[in-house]
Amino acid sequence: MTPAPKTPPSPRLGQKLRALRRREGLTQQQLAERLKVSPAYLNLIENGKRPLPAHLLIALAQLFQLDLAAFAADDDVDLNSDLMEVFGDPLFDNAELVQGDIKEFAQSQPAVARATVTLYRALRQARLGGTAVEGKVPDSETGVPSDDVSDFLQKHMNSFPDVEDLAESMRRDAGADRDELGRALVRFLEERLGVTVQVARATADPTTLRRYDPARKLIVVSELLPPRSRNFQLAHQIGLLIGKDVFDRLITDPVLSTTESRSLGRIALANAFAGAVSMPYLPFLEAAEQVRYDIELLGHRFRTSFEQVCHRLCTLRRPGAVGVPFHFLRVDLAGNISKRFSGSGIRFARYAGACPRWNVFSAFMTPGMIKTQVSEFEDGSRYFCVSTTIRKVSQGYTQRHALHAIGLGCEVAHAKRLVYADGVALDHVVPVGVTCRLCNRGDCSERAHPSHRTPLSVDENVRASSFYRSVLPVVG
Repeated sequence: MTPAPKTPPSPRLGQKLRALRRREGLTQQQLAERLKVSPAYLNLIENGKRPLPAHLLIALAQLFQLDLAAFAADDDVDLNSDLMEVFGDPLFDNAELVQGDIKEFAQSQPAVARATVTLYRALRQARLGGTAVEGKVPDSETGVPSDDVSDFLQKHMNSFPDVEDLAESMRRDAGADRDELGRALVRFLEERLGVTVQVARATADPTTLRRYDPARKLIVVSELLPPRSRNFQLAHQIGLLIGKDVFDRLITDPVLSTTESRSLGRIALANAFAGAVSMPYLPFLEAAEQVRYDIELLGHRFRTSFEQVCHRLCTLRRPGAVGVPFHFLRVDLAGNISKRFSGSGIRFARYAGACPRWNVFSAFMTPGMIKTQVSEFEDGSRYFCVSTTIRKVSQGYTQRHALHAIGLGCEVAHAKRLVYADGVALDHVVPVGVTCRLCNRGDCSERAHPSHRTPLSVDENVRASSFYRSVLPVVG
């Protein structure tokens, strides 16, 4: 009979155990007595030389009222990534920090590490806002509200079961499964909520696409909106009206630390509600698997936009009915990242520009065409990515049309489930990085900044393809 495999030690859980013990002000001797194990055994667990058994994990949960899922979750990965980017700032060029030091800091002192990230965020805001020049320190609560919302969505993995349930209940009540969605939404607003819907001429207010007047119980939507976007905006407003209690509870999450971020958080939840109304979970997942995640075909079937489908694909995480774990990115022509979510494990730059080799940036070279790419990071991880450009709602011929590029991707192991991988050589990779300051690829001709891991060495007698490209000595 083959013996059962032994559970390997988990350095991460051992480090979390040590952090918990220190937080509670206990010595190894004291905690060992409470757990009824020897101090030597506890020391081995904390140092990753012995696994943390299930019975001890349960005992810890009972002693300290822990959520086992939260304790066991790998939530230090994002923290480690943030710290790597923080210490990649030129401010720390002479600190001689190595990746192992930063990783150990994130794992052994997570509270201090998060405080370090918060402090750096305040410093960055001071740089951008000029408050450092004035000798002022920004309020500790001050941050970028959109970043807080991105963190909020990432923390919940863009999955909100209560919002999904609310949307499914509303669809049933509105009869959306029997009638055309737009008509069902208008009827629900008028008959259930007493709200009138009007379509406004664009000449009256060309910049406002939806406006709700609570006093008059009137929703005005712009004629500029195509039917799919009009439906989405009506569903969004219904979410705000009937989902107040659910949304208010969810935005108490401490990640949303300001009034502004909580307001944006409520909007994000209303968007999630609208997406769930337009693309009901199980029918949408079934269709996605059937058409092999063909985004355009899904958009036609559910009468939604390319971007709306991409957003919805990033929410399919219901236990027992999980879709491909995707990441999502939206950028503008200047390279500004306006939306980001990683369900695939890919890492995005938070404080610096992203790698120009990502195909989401090259999408601007072929507007409207879908581009594919297999990206390989320095650690060997590979992702299959799809990108294209999208135009926002047109305000007429005389107005400038906003152009964005969006990227959707997954680990390369899932690529064959996507129609876009047909005919693509998945072993043909493009070497990429997170951002130049964190990338050690010395042969990159597109490098914009030196890596913080490698001291800058310049030979004025040699000009390589990039100023920061490593210059090899001449042999012979």
